Amino acid sequence: MVLSGCAIIVRGQPRGGPPPERQINLSNIRTGALARRAPQSQPDQKDTPDEPYAFQAREFLRKMLIGKEVCFTVEVKTALGREYGMVYLGRDTTGENIAESLVNEGLATVRREGIRGNNPDQARLCDLEDQAKASKKGMWTEGGGTNTVRDLKYIIENPRNFVDSMHQKPVNAVIEHVRDGSVVRALLLPDYYLVTVMLSGVKCPTFKREADGTESPEPFAAEAKFFTESRLLQRDVQIILESCPNQVILGTVLHPNGNITELLLKEGFARCVDWSMAVYTQGAEKLRAGEKSAKERKVRIWKDYVAPTANMDQKDRQFVAKVMQVVNADAVVVKLNSGEYKTIHLSSIRPPRIEGEKNKDKDKRFRPIYDIPYMFEAREFMRKKIIGKKVNVTVDYIRAATSSSETSTIPAFAERTCATVTIGGINIAEALVSKGFATVIRYRQDDDQRSSHYDELLAAEARAIKNGKGLHSKKEVPIHRVADISGETQKAKQFLPFLQRAGRSEAVVEYVFSGSRLKLYMPKETCLITFLLAGIECPRGSRNMPGGMQVAEPFSDEAMAFTKELVLQREVEVEVESMDKAGNFIGWLHIEGVNLSVALVENALSKVHFTAERSSYYKTLVSGEEASRLRKDKVSPQFDVETGVERTANYRAVYVTEITDTMHFYTQDAETGTQLENLMETMRAEIAAQPPVEGSYAARRGDYCIANFSADGEWYRARVEKVQSPAKVHVFYIDYGNREIVPSTRLAVIPPAFSIRTLAAQATEYTFAYIQVPQDEDARADVVDSLVRDIQNTQCLLNVEHSGVTCPHVTLQFADSKDDVGLSLVKEGMVMVDVRKEKHLQKMVGKWPPWRNSKREMKLNIWRYGDFRDDDADEFGYKLKK
Repeated sequence: MVLSGCAIIVRGQPRGGPPPERQINLSNIRTGALARRAPQSQPDQKDTPDEPYAFQAREFLRKMLIGKEVCFTVEVKTALGREYGMVYLGRDTTGENIAESLVNEGLATVRREGIRGNNPDQARLCDLEDQAKASKKGMWTEGGGTNTVRDLKYIIENPRNFVDSMHQKPVNAVIEHVRDGSVVRALLLPDYYLVTVMLSGVKCPTFKREADGTESPEPFAAEAKFFTESRLLQRDVQIILESCPNQVILGTVLHPNGNITELLLKEGFARCVDWSMAVYTQGAEKLRAGEKSAKERKVRIWKDYVAPTANMDQKDRQFVAKVMQVVNADAVVVKLNSGEYKTIHLSSIRPPRIEGEKNKDKDKRFRPIYDIPYMFEAREFMRKKIIGKKVNVTVDYIRAATSSSETSTIPAFAERTCATVTIGGINIAEALVSKGFATVIRYRQDDDQRSSHYDELLAAEARAIKNGKGLHSKKEVPIHRVADISGETQKAKQFLPFLQRAGRSEAVVEYVFSGSRLKLYMPKETCLITFLLAGIECPRGSRNMPGGMQVAEPFSDEAMAFTKELVLQREVEVEVESMDKAGNFIGWLHIEGVNLSVALVENALSKVHFTAERSSYYKTLVSGEEASRLRKDKVSPQFDVETGVERTANYRAVYVTEITDTMHFYTQDAETGTQLENLMETMRAEIAAQPPVEGSYAARRGDYCIANFSADGEWYRARVEKVQSPAKVHVFYIDYGNREIVPSTRLAVIPPAFSIRTLAAQATEYTFAYIQVPQDEDARADVVDSLVRDIQNTQCLLNVEHSGVTCPHVTLQFADSKDDVGLSLVKEGMVMVDVRKEKHLQKMVGKWPPWRNSKREMKLNIWRYGDFRDDDADEFGYKLKK
C-alpha cells in the first residue's frame, strides 16, 4: 500500500498465513499531505483537503509500486520505531530509486536542511530537483500547472438514490482499504466519492470488537482479509453498485484477473448469504457453484463440512419414481422401482397455512385442504401435474425427527426426506412458488439443509409477490364450501335421486379406506361422499369398532394397494345405484375405461357378490372371476372366490404372548422376534441414558407411547385406549397383547426411532377356528386356564383358516407333537365343534365330530351333566341352534 508520496507499506512473501508488514518512509524528501477527515468525536474540527500535488505523488507511486517486488535499505530508525530509508524497484539496489523518480518528476522536494556534503545520494537528489525546476515539471510548472486537488466526498446524503443513479453500470474505482474479506472502502472515479462497499451475495469471517477495544478474529478472518488485500488493495478496479438496503451499499468488484466474490467462495474464504444474493448481477448460480466446489474440497471454513446426503448412496440420492399421492401441498408419496412407497417432501418450501388460531369455529370440523386459503388450489395444481406420472427425485437433505414438548411451540415431526422433484425439466416446487401457492423457507445462515435450487425458488417467490399471485394477492381469498355428507343419512337421501338420474358423474378419489370403499369429491356438486363398489365382496381392512380394533382380513392390504395405485386422486366417473343404511352410496366406478369392480375380480382381490346379478356388468364380473381362477400360474390364491376351493394349510411359527377371557389370543411371529428384542434393548438403553420427565406426557386416546409395566418395571411400546383420568389410563401393549390401567406418570412419548414406522406392532389378535366358545363363564374360565398352561409363552404353529368379524380364525398346533390345540380341547370335552358351511372347510371339520360324540359319552367337562344341547333352558348357558 502507498500511504502517501513518501510512505509505503511492504510485506514479505506469505508462508502459512499473512506475512508481517513494515512501513518505510522515504529519506531526504517531502511530498504534500493527503486529505484527512476530521474525527467524528471532535465536531469543532474541519476536514483538511489535499495539499498541492499530494494526490499526484501518491498516484505516481501507487501505479509504479503496487504489487511489485522492491528492495529497501533502512538508514534511520526513530525512538518511536519509524523507519526511514531508500526504496528500489526490483530485487536489489541496482533498480530504480523511488525517491529520485519522485524528485525528477517534480512531485517531491528535497530536505536540504539535513544535507551532508559527503553523501552522494543526497547530492544527486539536489541535482535532480534543480533539473526539475529548470524543466518546470510538476509543482515547478509556471502558474501551478495541472495540479490535481481532489474534492473528496465522505458522506452521501441519500445512498439509495446515489446507487440507483449508477444504473448498475461498472464504475472505475481504487480500493483504498480492506476492512475484512468481503467489505472494502473504494474511491469512485472521477468524482472522488469515498464509499464503503459490501460484496453482494457473500460474507467472510470478520473481526469482532471486544469491550476493551481489541479485535478478535473469527477463524480464517485474517486469511480472508489478506486474500482480498493482496489482490485488490489500491488496485484499479471496476465496481457495480447493485443495491442499498438499510444504508449499506452492496456491490461487486471486478478486476481484470477475475471476480473477487467468486474467488473468495471458491477458495473457502466466504459463504453465500441469501439476503444479498438476489441483487448479485453476475448470476447467483456462479456463487453457489463456487461455494459447492469449496465444500466438496473441504477447504478453509468448510474443513469440517459434511454434506446433508453424504451418507446416502447415489441410487438413493437420485432416482425416478411414480407419484401415487399428493399430500397437502408440499409432499408426495411415490412408488420406487422396488415397489416400496416413500414420502418425499419438497425442499425449502412451506405450503399455505393459517396464521394464529387455526380453527376459530369450534363447532366446525377443521379440514385443512378446504379451510386453509389456497391449500386446495395448491393440491389441485400438483395433482393435475404429476399424479400417476414418473418424476425425477433428487434428495437435498433429510430433516431429522423432532419431538414436541410443553415448553416448545414446534410440533413433532417424523424424519422427512426433502428433495427436488422435477418432471419434464420443470421444478414442481418452483412452479408452486411462482403460482403463489407456497412460500420459501428462510434459513439461518449456517443451515445448509436447503434446496439445491434455492435461489430459483427465491426468484420465483419475488416474481409471485411482484405480480400479486396466490398468497400474495390483495384480492379476497377463494372460499370452498364443500359439504361432507359421508355418514349423513338424511343428506345422502337428498342427493341420491339426483346422482341416480345423472348417470355417470365426474369425481376425484380423495381417499381409499379399503379395496372397495372410497371417499369421493364431486366437483360439480361440491360435496364429499363415501362410495362403495357394487357387485363385489372385497376383503375388509382393519378399522376401529365399538368393541376394539377389527383385524384386517387376509389380503385386504393387497386389495387396498391395488385400488390406491389405480384410482387415488385420479379423475374418475361414477354411477350411483343405491345407498346403504349408513348413508354410503353404492355403485360403479370407472377410470379410463376400466371398471374398478371388474379389475379387482380379475386380479383375484375380490369375489362376485350375488347382488351383481341384477347389473349389466354381471357377465363381465363372472368371466373375470373365472379367468382369475384359471390363471393359477399368474394369480396367487389371495381370496377364496368360490366354494369348492381347497383349504390352504400354510403353518408358520409364532409365540403365544397373551390369552384373553374371551378365548382370543395374541401372537408374535417367530421370524421377527430378534428384531423386537434388539429394538427393546436399544430403546431401554436410550431411555436409561435420557429418562423421560415424569408427568410431561399428556395421554390421548389412540396415541402410541411407551409405558412402564408394573410387573417388571420395564418400558414397553403401548397404545392409549381410554383416558378415565390422569390416574387411570387404559393402555394396550402393542407387542404383547396385554392391557393395563396405569397413571399418566408412568407414560412417556415414544422416541421416533422406535415407533411403529420402524417396526410394526408385533402382537396380532386371533381366535380359534372350528370351535364354539362356551357361554358359561365357569366353563370358559376352565378352557382359558387350560390354554394358559399349555400354550402361553410357548412357540406354536399357526394357520389362518378364514376371516372373522373382529379377527382371523386360525388353527394352532403344538410345536413338538404337531397336535391341534383346538382338537385337543374338543377331545377333553371342554368345547364344542363349530360346524362351518363353506365346502372347502368341510373336510377339516369332518374330522372332529367323532371325537365330540365319544367324549360326550364319557361325560367329560361340559358333557358331565349329559347332552345339554337338547335343553333350551337358559340357565345352562347354551341353546340349541335352530
